[in-house]
Amino acid sequence: MSTVRVLGFGDNIVDRFVDRGVEYPGGNAVNVAVFARRLGAEAAYLGVFGDDEHGSFVRGAIEDCGVDTSRSSVRRGPNGLTRIETVDGERRFLEWNEGGVTLSDPVRLSDDDLDYASSFSLVHSSVYSGTVPELPKLASTPVLRSFDLSAEPEFRTASYLSEVGPHIDLALASLGDLGSSETWGEMRRIAAFGPRLVLGTRGAAGAVLFDGDDYYYSDAAPVPGPFVDTMGCGDAYLAAFVVELLGSGWRRNARPTGAALHRSMRRAAESAARQCTVDGAFGHGRRFEADAALDPLPQLAAGDGG
Repeated sequence: MSTVRVLGFGDNIVDRFVDRGVEYPGGNAVNVAVFARRLGAEAAYLGVFGDDEHGSFVRGAIEDCGVDTSRSSVRRGPNGLTRIETVDGERRFLEWNEGGVTLSDPVRLSDDDLDYASSFSLVHSSVYSGTVPELPKLASTPVLRSFDLSAEPEFRTASYLSEVGPHIDLALASLGDLGSSETWGEMRRIAAFGPRLVLGTRGAAGAVLFDGDDYYYSDAAPVPGPFVDTMGCGDAYLAAFVVELLGSGWRRNARPTGAALHRSMRRAAESAARQCTVDGAFGHGRRFEADAALDPLPQLAAGDGG
C-alpha cells in the first residue's frame, strides 16, 4: 500500500482562550495536517505566517509535531489571532484580527508549488484560508481535494458553492443546527455543485455522509476521558476519515466502497471523541499575560499585506 500523504493548505492561527489565560496554535488546515501526521500519514503545511512572534510560535509548534512547513512563506504583518472563551465545554469566539496575513496576502500557487502539492494524496483547505482562487489549479492535477465549509450558512450559498464545489472531491460541513431531514437535503444540495462526497458533522448526533447515491450514518463515539472542550473535534474527525479512506485505496479514479466509508466514519468518530479530552487543538499551549486579554488584537498596518 502506498504511503498516505496529506497537505494542509491555507489557514493557521493562534487561539487565545481568555478564560484560561492560555493560547494555542491552530487553524483548520494546520490541525488536519497535524492530526493526519499523528495517525501515521506523512503531512505538510503550505500557508502564510506573519512576521511577528505569533507566527513564529505557530510554525514552531507545527514543526514540533513532525509536519513540514518548508514551502510556507513569512510575510510582513500580523499572524492570525482570535480570542475565545469556553462556556460549558463549547467554544465561543469573541473577536479576531481577520486572519492577519493569511487572508490579506494569501497563498498563490506557483508552478513549483503546484508540482509540490500534486505529490500528496490529498490537499485540504477551508473557508478561512483565502485559497478559493487556487482550487481550479489543484483540480487540474490528480491530487484529491477536501474543503471545510465550516458552520456558517454564508459559506453554503449557491454563489459560494459554485466557486468551490466543482473543484473539490470532499466537502465537510458542520450541520449540527439542522434537523435530520434538513441535513439530508442540505447535503444533497451541496453535492449538486460538484463534490463526490459530502460529510456532515452534527456533534453529539453523529455524522452523515452522502456519496451521490446513498447516505451513511455514524453515531458519535463516547468520550474516553474527562471532557475538556470541542476545539479541533471536527478537524480530528476529518483527518481520521481521510487517512483511513486513503489507506483503503480512495483515489480520484477509484470510488470508495460502502464498507470503506462505514469504517472510515467509525474511525473518525473515535478520533473526534479523543480530541474532546485535549486542551486546545493539538496542545502546545502557553500562558499569556492577563493584561493581553484586553489588548487590541494586532491588525495590518497601512501598506501591509501586499
